[in-house]
Amino acid sequence: MGKPTGFLEFGRELPQKVDPSVRIQDNKEFVLNDEFGDKINTQASRCMDCGVPFCHNACPIGNIIPEFNDAVFRDSWEEAWNILSSTNNFPEFTGRVCPAPCESGCVLGINQDPITICNIEKTIVETAYREGYAKPKTPRTRTGKTIAIIGSGPAGLSAAEQLNSAGHCVTVFERDEKVGGLLRFGIPDFKLGMDIIDRKIDLMSDAGVKFEVNAHIGVTVNAQQLRQDFDVVLLTGGSTVPRNLPIPGRELKGVHFAMEFLAQNNRRANDMDLKTEEIHAKGKHIVVVGGGDTGSDCVGTSNRHGAASITQVEIMPIPPGQRPTNQPWPSYPMIMKTSTSHEEGCDRHWNILTKEFIGDEAGNVKALRIADIQWQEAKPGERPVFDEVAGSERIIPCDMAFLAMGFLHPEPTGVIAQLDIKLDERGNVATTGFATSQKGVFAAGDMRTGQSLVVRCINEGRECAREIDDFLMGNSNLEAKADSLMLSQA
Repeated sequence: MGKPTGFLEFGRELPQKVDPSVRIQDNKEFVLNDEFGDKINTQASRCMDCGVPFCHNACPIGNIIPEFNDAVFRDSWEEAWNILSSTNNFPEFTGRVCPAPCESGCVLGINQDPITICNIEKTIVETAYREGYAKPKTPRTRTGKTIAIIGSGPAGLSAAEQLNSAGHCVTVFERDEKVGGLLRFGIPDFKLGMDIIDRKIDLMSDAGVKFEVNAHIGVTVNAQQLRQDFDVVLLTGGSTVPRNLPIPGRELKGVHFAMEFLAQNNRRANDMDLKTEEIHAKGKHIVVVGGGDTGSDCVGTSNRHGAASITQVEIMPIPPGQRPTNQPWPSYPMIMKTSTSHEEGCDRHWNILTKEFIGDEAGNVKALRIADIQWQEAKPGERPVFDEVAGSERIIPCDMAFLAMGFLHPEPTGVIAQLDIKLDERGNVATTGFATSQKGVFAAGDMRTGQSLVVRCINEGRECAREIDDFLMGNSNLEAKADSLMLSQA
């Protein structure tokens, strides 16, 4: 490493953020990276010559982290970009929204704060775009093989870029009017702006990837016809069926799935057609059911709307503040996290049972009946159970509720039904490797594995692309092939 003693000399430091009272006035990103300056080199110098870099294994796509840290320390930004982009198709996304399992696996994290890997990654990306290092991955020749990718989330996009760089002709079909899937219509703009998505899509288009929007395969476009028109069909539609909350009053007006709220707000923030009846939190008492990232996004968005109050409830116990003994380094620990949205204002509660939505005479939700619970110690091989705490039942104000309890599986109708694709016991697409029950039809991402992280979906797309390339070409290695076919990016 360029500075072997860096981790002894410097502590972990991140860029400043816009004050919460100011940043909730709009939907813009609020991390002040431009003001971080030379500190990024200092932070990169903390990366140790640790011998076995566990960050590699902790990263689902195997980013070569010590090497790009060293390049950043030496101010060799193009080298850092080439290293980073060799394993990650979309560091512009992961540098912003990834929960950084790599940092949990950082060797320095055993007894110090880990390297600021995500912020270094984001800085490499922004430098690459500013300096012109980020270029289309254009193949030198074409194979003549055609591939239809259904869904333009991270799995579909990473597979598209990989397969296009290997010389295949790739068309990505998206049911909405713009490409990106939940990257565009799920993650709030204050975490991932649409301009960040658009500039990457432009590079992919320049490299030869075709995009067809407003093409809902299985609804407005027949999936069987698509299968006849292309050599391979890849399903990357995501896990889009949300987990419901079947309690009394669920049908009341004002009770929404989280993605209905988040997708609409992204449309509003970018002057797009809302498509559905307006969902706005201004002046309302908001309850978010679910304590994960999607729930946090609902909190941040409600704050930007000017909600009167925001309460977030979670049925599970409060996580520990420090890494528990049963989740030792380098595993990813389930610990208490306070997101930037929580910093902006939210009343959080754990061990809460939601019992009933209470409405007014007009059918609008006005309150939520809840109670405290106590979890019992789980017996080996059995699911944990809980008891309601006697006398804890109470009613809290609730003018609008957002259900953010995760997703179950892909939509079984439409493309899956038309192609007669077999599903597994969880309702996901059943595969052998990445191949479905129909020859020439593959699946990747949340549609195959269930709900997961953006970075895992990128890896799914890359691995699936390799399998598709082998299916089409016999015995090819996509990574080696892409290297030999791509035009020089120098």
